[in-house]
Amino acid sequence: MRKTPLIAVASAVLYATGALAAEQKPEETSTPPAAQAAPAPATAKQPDLSKLQAALHGAKPDSVNAAAIPGLYEVVIGGQVYYLSEDGHYIVQGDIIDLNSRDNLTENRRGELRDKALATLDEKDMVVFAPSGPVRHTVTVFTDIDCPYCRKMHSQISAYNKEGIKVRYLLFPREGIGSESYNKAVSVWCASDRQDAFTKAKRGDKVESKTCDNPIKAQFELGQRLGVQGTPSIILESGEILPGYVPPTQLSELLAKNDKDKKDKGDKTAQP
Repeated sequence: MRKTPLIAVASAVLYATGALAAEQKPEETSTPPAAQAAPAPATAKQPDLSKLQAALHGAKPDSVNAAAIPGLYEVVIGGQVYYLSEDGHYIVQGDIIDLNSRDNLTENRRGELRDKALATLDEKDMVVFAPSGPVRHTVTVFTDIDCPYCRKMHSQISAYNKEGIKVRYLLFPREGIGSESYNKAVSVWCASDRQDAFTKAKRGDKVESKTCDNPIKAQFELGQRLGVQGTPSIILESGEILPGYVPPTQLSELLAKNDKDKKDKGDKTAQP
């Protein structure tokens, strides 16, 4: 019988929880995703967390709530969503899908967690390219200085801005802390004109090597905590994550569709 070693889960959770210990801030209220699980009935019961915490070397949950499925509890640890049986004997890794609405309740929850995490950041700690006119949408993009599709995306930054999309970059050197891409990101951050240095680096031009206090390590660890596995990773206002390059027009159409879907769901909810 094939067994999944819990140490693999433990390693992932411990990395995620430790990675952002210094970055965590009080959560701010934000608009929740359009579709979420209906609140479970109030109950005094709580799952037995002792086995889970022992397996994860004492890692403490960020939150514990009754899940949409009776008998299961949603446990958030290190930004990851798990489901635990009430007796604490079984842990479930996977997504819960509501077959009536076809909503992925687990991904909606992940989106909410991403949205709250990003809400704690200040734009002064990002590299921001905003439209000259009205901002219709804002996306947050985890990017690597050297990745080809990240460069392709930034080469079209004026087209994104013309669509009314503000692009907020967080730096995510895929090769990790201390890599060549990481050092380039630090040099960009420490440049006197950060936007200009960022654009030059994205073109492959040499940027003067500099060091200073910077948020690159924290942004890299935040990306790992939020489930970023490649670049570019585009996070929408809802917390939904789009892995990979999306052309300006297509992204604008997707954002407009999301707005319409949200409005339609709101209208249906408001109907008697």
